Amino acid sequence: MANSLTDWDSDLCDCFENASTCCYGFWCCPCLACTVAGQFGENRCLPLCDLLSPAAAAACGIPLCAPPAVLSMRVAMRNRYGIKGSVCKDIAVSCFCEWCSWCQMHRELKHRKKQPTVINIQPAPVMMIPGNPAQAGFASQPGVIVVSH
Repeated sequence: MANSLTDWDSDLCDCFENASTCCYGFWCCPCLACTVAGQFGENRCLPLCDLLSPAAAAACGIPLCAPPAVLSMRVAMRNRYGIKGSVCKDIAVSCFCEWCSWCQMHRELKHRKKQPTVINIQPAPVMMIPGNPAQAGFASQPGVIVVSH
């Protein structure tokens, strides 16, 4: 079964699609970045690495181009949700459009939260043994709907 990759729910500069996200990002981008990290399941303080790492790297004489937090979050989000792209594009976006990238990831998480994932299950044939009733059980995650046929 081939995994089909999807596009981001919104483009990088789709600020007018959800103006509240971009206004929040404009006035307090570190707050938005910390919110995105937390909603994605990472430590809320992760984006602070983008603020502190250039100074720490410069003090050690190490040139640092790509902000590590936004780059790693972007790559992780693409991989988790099967979004088209490449690490090379992620580096470019992280370096030149960092705040827009955080806004895009915030919009993506809002979109994913709205639409539950539906999983269709085909039950396997079960051989009944006298005296042993069939046992069934399902484990689910928030936002995942299991449909049995």
